[in-house]
Amino acid sequence: MGEIEDGEVDQIATDAQGQKCTFICESASHGTTNDDKDNSHLMNAVFKNPVCKVYRFQTVDRKWMFIREQMAECTLSFNIPKQLMTLYIQEDMRRIQELKELGDLSPHWDNLRKDVINHCRQIISSYQETLTEINKLTGSSFKPSISKAEKYLEFIPINLHTQRMRVNCPRKTDAAYDVITVGAPAAHFQGFKNGGLHRLLSRFEAEKKNTAYQCIYYSPENTSKAKEVLTSISLLQPLISSLGDQLLHSAQQHSSESLKEALKTLSDKTEQFVHVLKDELVKNALLALYTARPGYVSKMNSAVCNHVDESNPTPKEDSTSTPPPLKRQDSIPHHSEYDEEEWDRVWVNVAMSLNCIIAMVDRLLEHENNNQEAGADPSIADVITSHTNGDWHEQLYPLVVTLKDCVNEVVHRARKSMAFVLLQEAACSIPQGLFLKQRRDVVFSQALAAVACGFVMRLYTGLDDKGFLQQLHTVGLIAQFESLLSTYSEEVGMLEDMEVGISDLRRVTFRIAEAKSDEPSDLQPTVTGRRDYYTVEVPLPREVFEGLPNEIKEGKPLHVYPVLFNIGINQQQTLAERFGDISLQERINQENFQILNEYYRILSEKVPLECLPRFQTQTDLKELLEILHQNIQIKKRKNVEILWLAGIICRRMNGIRFTSCKSAKDRTSMSVTLEQCALLRDEHELSKDYFIRALDCMRREGCRIENVQKNIRCRKYAFNKLQLMAFPKFYRPPEGTYGKVDS
Repeated sequence: MGEIEDGEVDQIATDAQGQKCTFICESASHGTTNDDKDNSHLMNAVFKNPVCKVYRFQTVDRKWMFIREQMAECTLSFNIPKQLMTLYIQEDMRRIQELKELGDLSPHWDNLRKDVINHCRQIISSYQETLTEINKLTGSSFKPSISKAEKYLEFIPINLHTQRMRVNCPRKTDAAYDVITVGAPAAHFQGFKNGGLHRLLSRFEAEKKNTAYQCIYYSPENTSKAKEVLTSISLLQPLISSLGDQLLHSAQQHSSESLKEALKTLSDKTEQFVHVLKDELVKNALLALYTARPGYVSKMNSAVCNHVDESNPTPKEDSTSTPPPLKRQDSIPHHSEYDEEEWDRVWVNVAMSLNCIIAMVDRLLEHENNNQEAGADPSIADVITSHTNGDWHEQLYPLVVTLKDCVNEVVHRARKSMAFVLLQEAACSIPQGLFLKQRRDVVFSQALAAVACGFVMRLYTGLDDKGFLQQLHTVGLIAQFESLLSTYSEEVGMLEDMEVGISDLRRVTFRIAEAKSDEPSDLQPTVTGRRDYYTVEVPLPREVFEGLPNEIKEGKPLHVYPVLFNIGINQQQTLAERFGDISLQERINQENFQILNEYYRILSEKVPLECLPRFQTQTDLKELLEILHQNIQIKKRKNVEILWLAGIICRRMNGIRFTSCKSAKDRTSMSVTLEQCALLRDEHELSKDYFIRALDCMRREGCRIENVQKNIRCRKYAFNKLQLMAFPKFYRPPEGTYGKVDS
């Protein structure tokens, strides 16, 4: 079957007596981590500590194929969480500052503000302590599974590795297949006694609606909108100011074309700014803030004037009466003394200022045209030119200053109103909501590190693929997470965490930028933004960056569509299917199929089929999706075909593949090796007689047993014979490779 070099290995159980494992040799080099020489400097910057194994297997026509299996750590395991924690700290510090800048509030609201600020400070202190401890770590670029419940490592993904199988086959061009393996993003340190994020958040929102908290209730959509407004104005305000300066510079240069371009950009961004602020939420929140001022409270002689029955908007002026009971409301109370049109006038002033600038530029350019027409008479032209050279800047300057002042006034009011909305959210959340925020931060950090790793690897692989690059900027990429968690006991909470963490990735965008240099430190992706709106910027060397499509070079946001499919395969899943509840798994698979199907619809409309990779299997994508849908609908125990089909569809759509279980060590290893052998069989004509032998060989001698060794210092998968009896047939490791170990 094949030779063994550099020493013998134990004979393994196969379906043909006397056959040896086809493992040839191994290497664990700290040099080149990638056999694609063109992009090796990129790979080396992000992927570290590679382990390589080489095999040869026989094809159906008795020829030999060579397989190079490679596993590597990723610097993003720590880099992304460290950046995120820094952003979390900065955001919470800004939140405290914004709350302080709300000014004087009535005693009720002021006390709520103090409570929120104190809790924010506790979170900041905790995150700073965690970040300090992580910064002390050196050496390895991954968190082993035995450390999954350590407090200072809770933001770090568990056992994050890349795995690539490169195939050299005589009947087909070389091919490479990648998968990212990572432990399920979950808050292991915090535990799962009360469930995971999906259950905890649902319960919390229900309690928040139905309990008389001393605050105004804003829906999750409104609080998300408030964060979006704050993000938009923080970006647009300095941009508009800068564009106004550019306009004045063009005026000073007396350049008509430059003036037109500067005006167009300024107009677009100012109109975008006005559109963001023309929102009822901002207007209503300003009214709510007005009613929270001390003056309003003393006038109305009510302890908490924000909570009045909508049928009786003005409290009775009776100082002896007790305040009415607090009532929850979804709309802001009206007060006759508040000028509701004032806010409209403020943002309308921005539009009017812009119109004045546009009118002035039109007048100046018209004057310039008249000047050019008068060129036939040099004496007249000289007089006009000498008069107008200084006038452009002089006439535009006060208008630009007015625009900036109007924008600043809008930002000042909008910031306060949105900060007040977020005060309600935080006040209604103490302490449970802030605990959930911390849990969500932890889970999201792990998920973002994993998806950033996958995105970078997929990008590096596809830099020379024009079809892939077109798909990337036109539609985006699917990121398919395969999970093998059971729906029983603690793993239910892990799956509930994982579901929310992966769902939160939908609000993440990627951008490609030109790197400052080719140094590894300048090729590390960076994260910017705030909760709910993060961008990961991936730098590329100049020569690589220059070859990209213009849309990508211009900084177009690139999207990733994460989907999660889960099928439990262990003995605990057997208990769940017979005596427990598998509705969580069923719902996740159904909902994520809809996302996958919608992505396919958009992809088929916007990207030619020629852009997608070619596979030997001729079944078209639409048919594969229909088969997947049928499998999700039927009630079949441990229906791993759902995972197989989802993986095939992902690869056919140029997607990013992820495989997870609790620690990405044991069940994950069974799945990864099975997928690799299935690809060799379906795409490279691996002989049927060699399928089980290849599978056992990879599990006994390949990269995955090395992964086990890295995690627990023992070359044994954490299974026993009784557990394996419950596993689907092809997910069972060979004899001698498993046993009772700490995992």
